[in-house]
Amino acid sequence: MKNAEIAAIFDRMADILEVLNDNAFRVRSYRKASEVVGDQAEDIAALAQSGRLGELPGIGAAFVEKITEYLAEGKISAYEQLKARVPEGVTEMLRVPGLGPKTAGLFWQKANVTSVAELAKAIDEGRLAGLPGIGAKKLENLKKGIASYLGGQGRELLGNALPVAEEIAALLAKVEGVLQVLPAGSLRRRRETIGDVDILVASDRGKDVVAAFVGLPMVKDVLASGETKGSVRVEGGLQVDVRVVSPDSFGAAAQYFTGSKAHNIRLRDLAISKKLKLNEYGVFQGEKRIAGRTEQEVYAALGLPWMPPELREDRGEIEAALEDKLPALIEEKDIRGDLQMHSTASDGGASLEEMARACIALGYEYMAITDHSQSLKIANGLTPARLREQRKEIGRLNKDLAPFRILAGVEVDILSDGSLDLPDKALAALDFVIASIHMGMQQDADRLTARMVKAMQNPYVCAIAHPTGRVLAQRDPYPLHFDEVLRVAKETGTALEINAYADRLDLNDVQARAARDAGVKLLIDTDAHAPAHLPMMRLGVATARRGWVRKADVLNTLPLDGLLAALSVKSHAQSGSQRTAHENPDTA
Repeated sequence: MKNAEIAAIFDRMADILEVLNDNAFRVRSYRKASEVVGDQAEDIAALAQSGRLGELPGIGAAFVEKITEYLAEGKISAYEQLKARVPEGVTEMLRVPGLGPKTAGLFWQKANVTSVAELAKAIDEGRLAGLPGIGAKKLENLKKGIASYLGGQGRELLGNALPVAEEIAALLAKVEGVLQVLPAGSLRRRRETIGDVDILVASDRGKDVVAAFVGLPMVKDVLASGETKGSVRVEGGLQVDVRVVSPDSFGAAAQYFTGSKAHNIRLRDLAISKKLKLNEYGVFQGEKRIAGRTEQEVYAALGLPWMPPELREDRGEIEAALEDKLPALIEEKDIRGDLQMHSTASDGGASLEEMARACIALGYEYMAITDHSQSLKIANGLTPARLREQRKEIGRLNKDLAPFRILAGVEVDILSDGSLDLPDKALAALDFVIASIHMGMQQDADRLTARMVKAMQNPYVCAIAHPTGRVLAQRDPYPLHFDEVLRVAKETGTALEINAYADRLDLNDVQARAARDAGVKLLIDTDAHAPAHLPMMRLGVATARRGWVRKADVLNTLPLDGLLAALSVKSHAQSGSQRTAHENPDTA
């Protein structure tokens, strides 16, 4: 948690410096420090204690001092001083999708806009038109960004909230008298964004548990502290609420406070139809409680099997349960490899070997390295010649790391006309090709869909990466005729990706279910740019589970031979080649 807190502070410092039009090198140094700290798999406090902070790339003496200060005092004085130089509302404006620090600084300094509300008003009044680089299209997109921000205000990414909840739950589990601890609410259902974190505790010593909770080291503000309930804010503003319940009603409370509201209403109606009463204390027949200690007995009392929390959205799960047709959902242990990640060859932060060894440590059988292709110059995309050199390196590593296997791949850009930015000859030599859109996202649905369709019709494209292009809280999905995408994906045998990166989760749960129902194969990949990103796989699996996805629906649950056979059906059949990079890396 400290890693994430410090990384977020350095990133905010970079934002403020950029708003102030400070030295670009200084801004970059803070961005780099944020990235390095955030990507560390090891606890930053342990690194500091062992005197190894200065060994991290980009972490010089000044950053070591700031990190040490935060670990000791819970704040960085340089950050507090920097915040005082910019109105608080200006830094909030940076959360509006499409509004960068330089533009926010321009609006503040030239038009005295110091809040999101003032920004919306200034756009409506036409006060920003004519400022340097601010055209009608930019203002139109900012209005959309403001609406998107206000619609999701106060919500936190699942990937940010989950580690906080788990750390607090682990600490509470050590408190004397605590029998069970369970993060509940939308976080337990693994919604992509959540409001507050709700944690249930089974104990008969509520006051002691609440006192321990509000005294935890990550607590910044105590909002409430009572006999059985406590509420706090942690660094970054996330609210965490704890509720202590009797062990006899813990299961009923877990079911009730997990939700969703729609799911609970259906259960309550079912209970009424059976002349029972259901609430957070249990299932009652008259005044007698007949279930409540566990969720399983609560559901059983209603004539239902226990349901995975991810399904509890009233999307047909109760009907399926009544007919004994609930799907056997995919689990994280089913994943045998990660098929989208990046190395220092493009815009990653670790070498190919480091990424491979991190995958081995996770128990994977294989991985695909999919560095960016040449048109994405900002990411140092690979040319055909550089791809050939990388394949030689893969060949050498595969000999050393066997039986683990690195698949030679690429994330190839889909250009504005639907063509790919690498020739077929270069793609044919690879084990795995995943195509994606990174530019021209402002096109209309017809053109964007046509681009994706054309890419899927290429015989070497195995999958489409992050198919809707969204970035949570930053960029809305681009418009697509999704039914047409599904039709062509099924027709061409092209898989669609559930990108597990915390701020993407793209496809989302509804789209994943639609793909599953259409018979389209899926991939769950992390899009990792450092080893620390690889554990985000669980977020993608959670999204898949919310989409009713089973193990058999996901290609990277297959053993290596099965995966290669599945990929060969499309990517090599038309070329008449069964070559793979580890067998002949010097050709093509």
